[in-house]
Amino acid sequence: MNFQDRLIIAVDFDGTIVEDGYPKIGKTRIFAFETLKRLQQDGHRLILWTYRSGSKLQEAVDFCKENGIEFYAVNASFPEEKFDYTRSRKIHADIFIDDRNIGGILGWGEVYQLITNETPDIKSTQKKWWQF
Repeated sequence: MNFQDRLIIAVDFDGTIVEDGYPKIGKTRIFAFETLKRLQQDGHRLILWTYRSGSKLQEAVDFCKENGIEFYAVNASFPEEKFDYTRSRKIHADIFIDDRNIGGILGWGEVYQLITNETPDIKSTQKKWWQF
């Protein structure tokens, strides 16, 4: 994989990595951590992008670390970024994986296949988003 093929991937926690049980941590979704580890091995940068903050955010970060995932950044575009409360909290990423997408979250195997182009590529999928 060359530098241009690497993606910045923002990943939600509740409902995406784990089943939604907020404020508790839900049961891990099948293949979530296996897929995230593989994406990191492939050279992609993962950002944890979640509604959680404070101690609840730290619980999610710790849970992911215990399961083998350390994120490039957490609720930020890069590790050193300091959140400015006068701006939007939107971050920079090439792809956002979130259970609140239209149509919900795909299975983690399908997510990996789309990102790695092992099935029809994301671009061709995006061009046909309006065809139901």
